[in-house]
Amino acid sequence: MAGIIDTIKLAGTLVFAIPAALAGLDFLLVRGETAVGAALIGLAIGLVVVQHWLTMPTDIPELLVKRVVGTVTKEPEADPDDDR
Repeated sequence: MAGIIDTIKLAGTLVFAIPAALAGLDFLLVRGETAVGAALIGLAIGLVVVQHWLTMPTDIPELLVKRVVGTVTKEPEADPDDDR
């Protein structure tokens, strides 16, 4: 489940990716320049994919906090003798 920060990061990336994709479609379909159109569409897809998979230096503290909280808040395993 994505948090609010992840949603804001995606929205920021889409601010750049959507105009590039629309310009690529314009070049590809209307103007007939397939190389430029395909490059712009590839750039738009690449922006979203890189934003989703790339770990930035600013993301490292968030990842560390998630790991620490996950370690501290693990639920204890139930003993088989407790099921009476």
